[in-house]
Amino acid sequence: MATYLYRADLTLKEHTYFASREVGTLYESEPLIGNYALTYALGLCAAPYDWSGPPRYKQDLSPLNERGIYVTPATFQPGKLRYVFSQFNAQTDSYYFRFDQNAISTDPMKKARAANFPQNGKIRMLGLESQAIFYLLSTQDIAARLPSYIRLGKFHSKARIVWEQLSLVNVQPEESERSLDFLLNAVDLPPAYVANLRGFSVYNIYPAPLLSRCLLRAPFWQGVTKGGQKVFLPDGMRYGVDMLA
Repeated sequence: MATYLYRADLTLKEHTYFASREVGTLYESEPLIGNYALTYALGLCAAPYDWSGPPRYKQDLSPLNERGIYVTPATFQPGKLRYVFSQFNAQTDSYYFRFDQNAISTDPMKKARAANFPQNGKIRMLGLESQAIFYLLSTQDIAARLPSYIRLGKFHSKARIVWEQLSLVNVQPEESERSLDFLLNAVDLPPAYVANLRGFSVYNIYPAPLLSRCLLRAPFWQGVTKGGQKVFLPDGMRYGVDMLA
C-alpha cells in the first residue's frame, strides 16, 4: 500500500487561544497545537453543527484510522514562537449586582444559578506570526484536498499553511533509534513503541498527553524535503480514540 508524507508549515495570522492550563486567574495556551484540533480544523472530520453533547472523538476520528490518514501535533519552531497577554472582565455592568456562590446575581429578589465559567482574569495566547510544523501521513494522495487557510482555537483565529509533499526514501519502514524534534501524541503510538521510549518530556493536556524530545526506537518512514532535509516519522501512528475516557 502506498504511503504519502506531507510537511505543513503553519503560520498564525491572528492571536490564537487554547485553554491548555489554568493557574489561578491566568489561562494559558501551551506552546503547541494538538493533533485532534488540527484534524478538525483541516476538515478531515467534522462534528454535527448543533452538537452540544460530550466530545465525539471516537465517532469522528475512527473513520480516519480506516482510511489510513493521520495528523501529528504541531510543534512551534525555536525562535518563532510569540506570546500575547490579554485581560478580560465578564462581570455585569448593571446598577445592582451581588456575588452569590460561583455566580453574580443582578436581581435582588432571586439567587443566581452557579455558572462554571471565569468572571475575570488574564489569558496567554499564541501570538501573531508564530510558526509551527506538523506532518500528515496518508495511504491516499490527498494533496488537492489540503487547505491553505484554517481556523483554530477558542476564537477561531486564522492560520496559513504551506504544504510540501516529501519524497519517500524507503519503500517499507525501517527500524532505528531516533531523537525526534517534533511532538507525538502518547495515546496514538502503538504500545510496543511506548515501551521503547528511551526519554521524553510530557505536556499533560486534554484529551491526551503530548510527548516532546522523544528518543524512540521504532520502524520509521524516511522522507526528504525539497531542501534536502531528512524527516523520520514513526510508522503505525493512528488516532487512539479507543483509549480515551
